[in-house]
Amino acid sequence: MHRVGSVATSAPPAPPPALAPDPHVWREFGALLRHWRRRAGLTQAQLGAGIGYDHTAVSKIEHGTRRVAPRLVDRIDGLLGAGGELAAAGLRAETAGMSPLGPFAPGVLRPPLPGGGSGDPVGSPGAAVAPARLPDYGLLCPLHDAEGCAVPPPDELIARYTEFCTADPATGAPLDADTAHALAGLLAAQLRAAEAGVHPGLVAAVERTLHVVLARLAVAPAAQRRPLARLAAEHAHAAGALRMQGGRSATAMACFDRALLWAELAGDQATQVGTLSDLSVLARLDGDPAAALGYAREIDRVAPDRPWAGAMGRVSQARARALTGDVRGTVRQITLARAELEHIDARDEADVPWLSIASMRLRVESAAAAALRDLAAAVDDPRLARRALAATETALGLLGPDQLPASRLLFTVRAADCHMCAHDPRAAVELLGPALETVPVGAVPALVGHELRGLCERLAPYEPQAARQLAELAGS
Repeated sequence: MHRVGSVATSAPPAPPPALAPDPHVWREFGALLRHWRRRAGLTQAQLGAGIGYDHTAVSKIEHGTRRVAPRLVDRIDGLLGAGGELAAAGLRAETAGMSPLGPFAPGVLRPPLPGGGSGDPVGSPGAAVAPARLPDYGLLCPLHDAEGCAVPPPDELIARYTEFCTADPATGAPLDADTAHALAGLLAAQLRAAEAGVHPGLVAAVERTLHVVLARLAVAPAAQRRPLARLAAEHAHAAGALRMQGGRSATAMACFDRALLWAELAGDQATQVGTLSDLSVLARLDGDPAAALGYAREIDRVAPDRPWAGAMGRVSQARARALTGDVRGTVRQITLARAELEHIDARDEADVPWLSIASMRLRVESAAAAALRDLAAAVDDPRLARRALAATETALGLLGPDQLPASRLLFTVRAADCHMCAHDPRAAVELLGPALETVPVGAVPALVGHELRGLCERLAPYEPQAARQLAELAGS
């Protein structure tokens, strides 16, 4: 444990004048500082004494309302034994406020994929289904965060979007509030359409918007960098998620990599956590549990002391560990994830107001079910399969009858696989029949297809005809 040494009794030097930093830029640093201070067993007053500040100055730093000079950041990093993590976070905060012509260009502004997309971004699903307000579907307003704001009505939304996309980036008007709301609202509508199975043109539309946002970011004044970087991060993450749903892992990885960069620039913890979670999924699909575990652990770094993020990181770790047959590690991470749900408070709801307790529980139970199913398959333990089935049924019960049809199909396939892992192939086939009879061949989402292929392998020795039919449906 690191402790502060003795301090001279003379009056401490006055801290430099506050520079009124953007709290979003320094919030990550403040949260990480709090994490390392508590790990060292120090109070704010003790840390302040060690660096010559009073406790109120330390409190402002931890809340992201005070900039910290680089030399002081390095001193704090060494004092708390942070191994360079605080120094790196301080550098990110410093550089986030630089001119767009600074060291970020050109690499930071490189799009994940070449080209600018094609098609009509507002033609599918259309502006008419955009939300009336933000936050919505996991998207915060890039200007007002969790405060909530109105999305322009459909006609105005289309006009503002068109003007934003067709204007010369160098001479066009700065990003105003209504245009920012229109861009985020349209993206929410596109993601809802994808969840409902409406895919044509969505990826191209999202990526076209991303290219336009990046063109603006390249010439934007410093004051507009954060909201534009946040829009870039959200669109890159959405493009990656859509490509992952379509089974395009390589291009999804490219999109996620850029989303992480822009989300870090914008101080957007929600997009960072969501992207890392999806990267862990991609690694699991590639059969790489070590990489999946690495991405899951990274969630703790980008959002320390946040129970909602802790829950997502723990279940991602559980899923990675399950692939290796680590019974103790998997069950422990599931237990910790469920415990994190008990600690979500008003601060978490302010960070991610769209992530309600109910939706967090749905995510945790769904991932717990998948981890226990994978574990049951790896070690051939029917008891674990029955626990996985209970968690799957809990997740299904948390969905409304018309909510998230793709997720309902995924959970149903997973429940059938739990029966299979419990050595009950007949129950698996009986459950799957009604769920899959209306799904056309070739129309199964990629993640559902992945689950089906695993089930087919386990089912083939017992019900070969049913296994062949499911393999055809899964596209294998």
